[in-house]
Amino acid sequence: MLYFDIRSLEAHAEQVDGWLEMADPVWEDGDARPVQAGVHVTGRLSSAGQGRFYFSGLLEGTAVTECRRCLGEATVQVAEDVHLIFADSGTDEADEDDVVLIPAGERELDLRPAIREEWLLAVPAFAVCRTECKGLCPTCGVDRNTGDCTCSPTLDPRWDGLREARRSD
Repeated sequence: MLYFDIRSLEAHAEQVDGWLEMADPVWEDGDARPVQAGVHVTGRLSSAGQGRFYFSGLLEGTAVTECRRCLGEATVQVAEDVHLIFADSGTDEADEDDVVLIPAGERELDLRPAIREEWLLAVPAFAVCRTECKGLCPTCGVDRNTGDCTCSPTLDPRWDGLREARRSD
């Protein structure tokens, strides 16, 4: 469960143990979505004063993203500690960047949008499909994991000075 009654939160803390499923409408096109069951969210949500709430917990899941070397599919495990502050839009903290705003008059605190954002930040931007991935040929674009290309290696002329200095040693 990732929805909580704000009035009950003001009285006592709640244990969070829920799932942000991969089919949830909170996800947008282009997001690094979780696979299988989704993102498992555990932690504690408590009051942090009038109109403010604090979540401390853990996100866990598996994401499928693009390999940075061969552009194939890369599967990565994600586990991230999360600490979030939620505040009513009318409070002094509303101007701070790291505070998640609760719309005025809202009766429920929905963790899903904030969890989505934290998930997207936790998924590695430069994942590889496997450590021995050879990537794509920069000249012809052939996937070097499936075979060799016929291109001759090209040398970057910007390194000519260094090559000359190395030969003179």
